[in-house]
Amino acid sequence: MRLNQATDYAFRAVLNLSLLPRGQVVEAKLIAEEEHIPMRFLLKILRLLTQAGIVESYRGINGGYALARTPAEITMLDVIEAIEGPIKINRCLISPDECSKKFSARCPIHHALFSVQHAMAEQFSKYNFQMLSERVK
Repeated sequence: MRLNQATDYAFRAVLNLSLLPRGQVVEAKLIAEEEHIPMRFLLKILRLLTQAGIVESYRGINGGYALARTPAEITMLDVIEAIEGPIKINRCLISPDECSKKFSARCPIHHALFSVQHAMAEQFSKYNFQMLSERVK
């Protein structure tokens, strides 16, 4: 499994917002400059993070973006799922129609992949942006 570039940028944008005082609104342009993210790409990412309830968008002269929740309430898993959808490391874990064994209860590969997928999601959910922002300061 490989996380895509949008997810990497999303991690950086959320971390950037996590370093600000609670409720502070910042323009996307500033995030793009500080994190070296192309502006058009960042706007797409911020839209997905807003739809997922991770970021809030503010319009107008003093508009911009801020975290919708505290950094402690936002995990790396939240960001991954906002950008890429749920972690599914193989098509057989998506639906029975995608599994050539039709989710057979006796398939050892299915069980192994499910275990790895579960462990991966569990690990990503252990890291929240409060923890990560404390490592920056």
